[in-house]
Amino acid sequence: MNRRHALSRVSLILGGTILGAEMWLSGCTNPQKNIGAGGINFSNDDVAFLDEVAETILPATHSPGAKDVKVGEFMTRIVRDCYTPEDQKIFTDGIHALNEASKQNNGHYFMDATPEQRHDLLVGLDKDQKEHQSKKTDKDPRHYFRMMKELTLWGYFTSEPGATKALRYVAVPAKYEGCIDYKKGDKAWATS
Repeated sequence: MNRRHALSRVSLILGGTILGAEMWLSGCTNPQKNIGAGGINFSNDDVAFLDEVAETILPATHSPGAKDVKVGEFMTRIVRDCYTPEDQKIFTDGIHALNEASKQNNGHYFMDATPEQRHDLLVGLDKDQKEHQSKKTDKDPRHYFRMMKELTLWGYFTSEPGATKALRYVAVPAKYEGCIDYKKGDKAWATS
């Protein structure tokens, strides 16, 4: 085999590997399915709304808040790309239901409510979802606020600031220690 022939075969193999990986990775989402007629598309206002919901759940303190790490974008990506159409509908209907609950309880929509009004509303919704969860059967739909809260926690604590500033983080731990004393008030570990 000559050098030119060997290089062309290697190029084909590597090109196929790269193209195959791209097709495999892009196969995780189907943009045609998710956007447009029959699909789901979130507006910038929806992302801003979800950022405010997430920020109410996890506000900025000594570490960045949920809005700082763009949890709203994370939520829309997961809902659009990973949720079933039924769960997508529950989630998007939940955005409207939360906004209407704010209007009913506070006299104005969630984005116009004060931080205290937002907090009180979400505490009430959290109680509702816990009650719903305790009575839920396998056939009952999920509660939209539980979805929002789970996505907020997931998005925040898997972000770099959430893992390194809100949790204790050691980039390269020395050895595994299965039993470490925990003192009340210590941060949870992001790494083990």
